[in-house]
Amino acid sequence: MGKPKVFVLFGFGINCDYETQYAFNVVGAEAERIHFNELAAAPEMLQDYHIFVIPGGFSFGDDIASGKVLANKLRTKVGDALHRFVEQGRLVLGICNGFQVLVKMGLLPNLDGDYSQSATLTYNDSNKFEDRWVYLEVNRRSPCVFTRGIECMYLPVRHGEGKFFVEDEAVLRTLEEEGLVVFRYTDPWGRRAGYPWNPNGSVNNIAGICNRQGTVLGMMPHPEAYNHPTNHPRWTREPVPEEGEGLRIFRNAVRYAERHLM
Repeated sequence: MGKPKVFVLFGFGINCDYETQYAFNVVGAEAERIHFNELAAAPEMLQDYHIFVIPGGFSFGDDIASGKVLANKLRTKVGDALHRFVEQGRLVLGICNGFQVLVKMGLLPNLDGDYSQSATLTYNDSNKFEDRWVYLEVNRRSPCVFTRGIECMYLPVRHGEGKFFVEDEAVLRTLEEEGLVVFRYTDPWGRRAGYPWNPNGSVNNIAGICNRQGTVLGMMPHPEAYNHPTNHPRWTREPVPEEGEGLRIFRNAVRYAERHLM
């Protein structure tokens, strides 16, 4: 049996693809960077992979709204193949700009099963780009396969449009009641708090959500950016974990793929 295969999308402004590929390879996957145009020309190639990832970055320069153009292109060029990929139980991860894309093309939260958009990620309440490290509470009730065994994390964010928002209170209520909120911003003591601990003003401090099956995860913080102890901003001044905390997300995905998708 070979290694789980990971499709890491790149092109048109995506700029965290190398770190994402590295993180998956470190934990035992076979990750490949593949340009959007190659995927658009042959969407059926997704069937050769177990995990599909849209990394962070600034696809199409955040034109119109962050992630909107790439979401439209994926929907029209690759939508059917990507829907089939999800319905087969394969894993999808969207980080930062990738989270924006998943929400705007309807892959998250997809509560009605029709891939219509029911949430968004919009401008930070601070009206500026936020580049800082954040404390995260991980929801142990969540079905998310990426976060099993994780209770809290410390990861960087870097975005101008990271505020999670829903117009329909019923959508928010369903996300909360079904445990589909995976990450929340907290202060250093694990309490929900406002700015700067919640860097963008997200409703209910939401930093990441998953679908009902737990196989599609979108998150604003960057796990791929904490793949080594020296990534920690205070690694020379205080004890830090022996392994970059972000690797736990990728390792969980790889282990799930080994057990259930191969």
